[in-house]
Amino acid sequence: MSTEEYLKDITEIKDMMNKSSRFFSLSGLSGIMAGIYALIGAAIAYYLVSISGRDYLILDGKIFNYILLDLLIVALLSIITAIFLSTRKAKKNNETLWNGTSKRLLTAFLIPLITGGIYIIIKIYSNHYGLTGSLMLIFYGLALINASKYTIGNVKYLGYIEIVLGLICAVYPGYGFWFWVLGFGVMHIIYGSLIYFKHDR
Repeated sequence: MSTEEYLKDITEIKDMMNKSSRFFSLSGLSGIMAGIYALIGAAIAYYLVSISGRDYLILDGKIFNYILLDLLIVALLSIITAIFLSTRKAKKNNETLWNGTSKRLLTAFLIPLITGGIYIIIKIYSNHYGLTGSLMLIFYGLALINASKYTIGNVKYLGYIEIVLGLICAVYPGYGFWFWVLGFGVMHIIYGSLIYFKHDR
């Protein structure tokens, strides 16, 4: 066997190992849609607060419940869209959406995310909700970085950006809403577009 053939075989083996250990069917378009949903949800929340006559929320108030419902709808739409588009991409790539790699990806993603979600809820109901936006960005960034080893490596860069935005947001908590819009809305659209044009097309 020539050196060239040997190197070619090694490259093919590495590619096979990489494909078996990473989930490549995440859709860039789902990231774009998640960003759009976030921007729409943020606009609705901004409107609800503006018509309340206050610049702040009351935890047991009607507006707070509406905004909480708004966030849940945004999250649900993002999840449904991601599953639908990733399933379609997986079929196109002759992959199965639910396999060992995707299970590891989901576990790695959910552990920091659920931990952060529980911590944020505890802080909110302890009347310490000034850093809610910052905490959401930081824990989401950690979840992305933790999951990046099981999918497209570039995901970790979005995670780094989310963490940096979260830390800056902690310094300027009065602008938490706008950092949330930037992190979950604008950055998702930018990142999703990069993934779409680089990997999906």
